Amino acid sequence: MDYEELKRLIDISSAIVLGIIFLPISLITALAIQWESSGPVFADIPLRVGRNGKKFRLYKFRSMITNAHYLMQTDPKYKKLYEEYKKSSYKIHNDPRWTKVGKFIRKYSIDEIPQLINVLRGEMSLVGPRPYYPDELEEQQKKYPETKKLVDEVLSVNPGITGEWQVSGRSEINFDKRISMDASYARRKSIIYDMIIILKSPWAMISGKGAV
Repeated sequence: MDYEELKRLIDISSAIVLGIIFLPISLITALAIQWESSGPVFADIPLRVGRNGKKFRLYKFRSMITNAHYLMQTDPKYKKLYEEYKKSSYKIHNDPRWTKVGKFIRKYSIDEIPQLINVLRGEMSLVGPRPYYPDELEEQQKKYPETKKLVDEVLSVNPGITGEWQVSGRSEINFDKRISMDASYARRKSIIYDMIIILKSPWAMISGKGAV
């Protein structure tokens, strides 16, 4: 069994087991989201870029007001926020669009649990680079032109729920360093390295370090 086959087998089995383990938390989270604000349980976010540049819908629990991404781009009151968003590697600290429940579930990565659906669908892996927004990749490559070759390497593998960037400070790391870390991961293709990242992931979730 080669690396790709073994990784896929681990992805499927892990997604099923974790889905069962996190089912109670998922149900409580869904109820809390519905109780606090009207709107869908899953976030209505733009498509992400997956392997070989193929776009897909990423499943996350909604942590913001409804239509948050659309409003930031179109509502005049969010104009400064959108400018900050693009300047700060597409991450915003203390985003006013967060709900109270949303701020909590983002800090501890609970909002990421539905991505197990993406893993089962083959759009993501348990471990891999975080999936980027199309406009994020376009804008950040203009800002950091030296990263263009690295982006191609990153898109040669499935994005992941967790990865080197996610366990190393997350939003505290700028795009140029993040894409370099992601490209380094894509080159290694090691099940042992995946296991090391998985072992680091619980602490990253509990500590909430760098979460945005």
